[in-house]
Amino acid sequence: MRSPTVRHRRLGRELRRLREQTGLSPDVAAHQLGWSRSKLNRVENARLLPSAEDIGNACDLYGVDGIGKAGLIQLGKDAGKRGWWTAYSDVFTGSYIALETEATAIRKWEPILVPGLLQNEDYAREIIRAARPELTTTELDRHVDARMARKINLIGFQAPKLHTLVDETVLHRPIGEPGVMARQLDDILQATAWPNVTMQVLPMKAGAHGGVEGGFSVLSFGDEDPDVGYVEGPAGDVYVEAADQVRRLKLTFERLVGVCLSPEESAELIAAVRSERVP
Repeated sequence: MRSPTVRHRRLGRELRRLREQTGLSPDVAAHQLGWSRSKLNRVENARLLPSAEDIGNACDLYGVDGIGKAGLIQLGKDAGKRGWWTAYSDVFTGSYIALETEATAIRKWEPILVPGLLQNEDYAREIIRAARPELTTTELDRHVDARMARKINLIGFQAPKLHTLVDETVLHRPIGEPGVMARQLDDILQATAWPNVTMQVLPMKAGAHGGVEGGFSVLSFGDEDPDVGYVEGPAGDVYVEAADQVRRLKLTFERLVGVCLSPEESAELIAAVRSERVP
C-alpha cells in the first residue's frame, strides 16, 4: 500500500479531529454524510483522498465556518496535485519521493552506498547498472536523470536538513573506473559544506553496532505531522508509520551517531581517502 502525502495525512487527521470535536461517532457521521463506514475510515486515515464536495459536506456537518471550509478544500486540492516526480512515474514507485520532497528533515543510515541524494551522475549510473542489468541504455539514462532530479530538493530556502550516516567501507568500495569514486568523494566534501547537510562516518574500528540490520531513513515534516520511517530492499519498500517502530528507528539512529566520527573528523577522513585516489 502506498504511503499518503503529508498534506493528505494532514487533511485526514483534521477531518477526524473535527468529527470527534462534534461528538459524532464514525457510524453516525458516515450515515449523515451518506458514506459507508469504510469510506469514512479511509478518508480519516488518509487512505482515500476525498473530493472537494465530500470535504465541503463534512465541513457543513461538523460546523466549520466558511474560511475553515475553504482552507480544507484547498488542502484537499493541494494533496492531489502532481509533483515533479510524477514525470518519472516509470522510475519511481510508491510514495517515498513525494514524502522526501515534503520533508523538513531527513535522517538516513547507509551501510553500503553513498546515499542517493548525494550521488553524482557517474556514481549513480554505475550503481543502477549493477542493480538493474536488464535496463536498456535509454532506460538507464532515464533512471540516472530521475536520481539527479532528486538532488534539487537539497537546494534552496526550503531545503530539508539532511543528516546522513555512512559506513567507512562506503568510502573505500571501488565503483566504476578509478576516477568515478574520486569525483564522488569530491562531491561529497562539497555537499557537506552546505549548511543543511551533515555527514558522519561510522569507522570500521567501531565493530558491531546498532545498524547491522540494514539501512533506513526517517523523514520529519514539522508541525503536527508524525515522522515516517522507510526501509528499501530488493523485495520492495516498507513504510514505517507505527509510533513505536518509528521511535525504534530514531533511537537506532541516535545510537549510531554516538559511535560515528564527528562531522569534522568525518570530513577529514573523506579527504584522506580521496587523496589516495587518482584525480
